[in-house]
Amino acid sequence: MEALSKDYDVIAYDLYGHGESALPPRSPDLTLFAEQIIDLIDHLGIEKAVMIGFSLGGMINRRVALDHPDRVAGLIILNSPHERGEAEQQKVEARARMTAEEGIASTMEATLERWFTPAFRSSFPEAVDQVRQGVLANNLEAYAACRYVLANGVVELINPKVPITVPSLVITCEHDSGSTPAMTEAIANEIAGAEHHIIPELQHMGLVERPDLFLPPMLNFLQRLDRND
Repeated sequence: MEALSKDYDVIAYDLYGHGESALPPRSPDLTLFAEQIIDLIDHLGIEKAVMIGFSLGGMINRRVALDHPDRVAGLIILNSPHERGEAEQQKVEARARMTAEEGIASTMEATLERWFTPAFRSSFPEAVDQVRQGVLANNLEAYAACRYVLANGVVELINPKVPITVPSLVITCEHDSGSTPAMTEAIANEIAGAEHHIIPELQHMGLVERPDLFLPPMLNFLQRLDRND
């Protein structure tokens, strides 16, 4: 955010049920979270914005682009899932159920192993613990509901009847098991003119480990959007 804020107005917000945002007004789905973004930019008087979304956020910003293309200047989709095989889909659904039934801590350590490389976990335990504590602080009902949206909401984004047409950049990491390079390529292939990049070696939280590797393609994309305005 600090790097992007040098040249752009950057707005960060909390999903319903996270941080200081209210609990979801109804059972969450991608449409609800897309409406939250539209309500926010309406409130701020913003006509159009580039939507940058990580993981579930990359699903939400695709939903915004499908439902409100006139409000989206571009998409940056980071480490976000797409169509899964049956076995992987069952794993994601099982993790969501376990979170709801046994609490956030029940899947926390296995989640951190998927998110961070072993080298980062051993060298920067304080940074990993900051993420751990941030996740554990969430409202259980809201967090579990988001995991269900992450598990099941992706289906509505696969080969939509009316495709996304806004300029798009799709990025993931080489060893992201839940948002794989193949998924990233598939997302880009479904959006005309989209480009995709694979960050080597890192896992799901590569953006936390090495933000410097994500910034060049993101800034190049934003600069091209500026030139085309």
